[in-house]
Amino acid sequence: MTTLSSGFARARRWLRDHPLAFDATLAFCTLVAMICSSFTDPGDGHGPPAFGARTPELFSVLLMTLTAAALVLRRRRPMQVLAVTAALAAVEYVLMDPPAPVVMSTVIALYTVASRTDRPTTWRVGLLTMGGLTAAAMVFGSTPWYSQENFGVFAWTGLASAAGDAVRSRRAFVDAIRERAERAERTREEEARRRVAEERLRIARDLHDVVAHHIALVNVQAGVAAHVMDKRPDQAKEALAHVRDASRSALNELRVTVGLLRQQGDPEAPTEPAPGLAVLGELVATFRNAGLPVEVACADRDRLPAAVDLAAYRVIQEALTNVRKHAGAGARAEVSVVRVGATAEVTVLDNGRGSAGRRPGTGPAGGTGPDGGGPAGGPGDGDGQAGGGHGLVGMRERVTALGGALTAGPRYGGGFRVHAILPVEARTGEPDRPGTAGGTGLRR
Repeated sequence: MTTLSSGFARARRWLRDHPLAFDATLAFCTLVAMICSSFTDPGDGHGPPAFGARTPELFSVLLMTLTAAALVLRRRRPMQVLAVTAALAAVEYVLMDPPAPVVMSTVIALYTVASRTDRPTTWRVGLLTMGGLTAAAMVFGSTPWYSQENFGVFAWTGLASAAGDAVRSRRAFVDAIRERAERAERTREEEARRRVAEERLRIARDLHDVVAHHIALVNVQAGVAAHVMDKRPDQAKEALAHVRDASRSALNELRVTVGLLRQQGDPEAPTEPAPGLAVLGELVATFRNAGLPVEVACADRDRLPAAVDLAAYRVIQEALTNVRKHAGAGARAEVSVVRVGATAEVTVLDNGRGSAGRRPGTGPAGGTGPDGGGPAGGPGDGDGQAGGGHGLVGMRERVTALGGALTAGPRYGGGFRVHAILPVEARTGEPDRPGTAGGTGLRR
């Protein structure tokens, strides 16, 4: 049984791949069926049909052969094949009595037209064929007009039109489903590529924040150690200890960030929470150890969404890093995080005068760049947009991704100000990660 079904399946696939061979086989089978039917006498309707009670005329055999041969081209020329078979069937009804079943070829040709054209065309062509052949059978036949043979012509042609239209509708439905599936697959691929690009940008921002902050501190402390190494070795050892702590923190954060690139379910994937305002005290302590006095103020201790909490932490980290690098000696910084309605506002102020005008965002001509800048004077800094860096640009992109706004520029009377407004309901679509620090409770 399995061998027989597999053989049928192979034959079906072969005929589907060779439509001309299938049509030739169909034409031959139709010719055999027409010739066998022409030997059958239906009788007067009160008894069973008698096979061999009549013999078809040579002219009828010729017409049956011509109509069957025309079916070989039914896919390439459906309308022409229908016209030829219908005309020859009408000639058979007019000239021969009793007529041979030449109309079988017309039924197949009409089905082909209905399955390969639209519905209005099927209705027009189908009604014309049904009416013409039925009228020819009723008018020119020797049997009464109400005989079952005449109504059989009407029924078979109508059935061919309906079956062809149903097959066409099903094909259109299947094609529509296939097209929607392909479109959905393309959409999923585009969405996956978009998410990958967003994840790469997010990881790039995190890496920049980590490297810029810790390397800046390492650079400052290493400079202090080199300066006092000979005269004050104890202070040099303390500076080198800060270098060690900053480098260790940088390595830990880099390991966590790069670990996000691992596949989901990796047993070595990082489980540490992302930095947030809950560890702001530790961040501020690193700057105080580097010689930058920082004052922190917090108006409330409500929990923030993970994405907003991380963005606020990164804005403060990058702003303080820029203060330490560009504000000059004797500068002081102030950090505040307050809730205002449905938003959280993060502000970082400093009173520094800069070093030869080198503040973030300073343009090459000495004026303020697109991100705001300090006093006119020096060329653009590496962390400013004009200088090719990504400090303020990264902060603005991170805040904008949450639907917030960031402004950065010089203060009246000297110093620099970074102000970020973050909506409490983040619009990034990122769920709160368990274990992520989400509170604004600040450790002094």
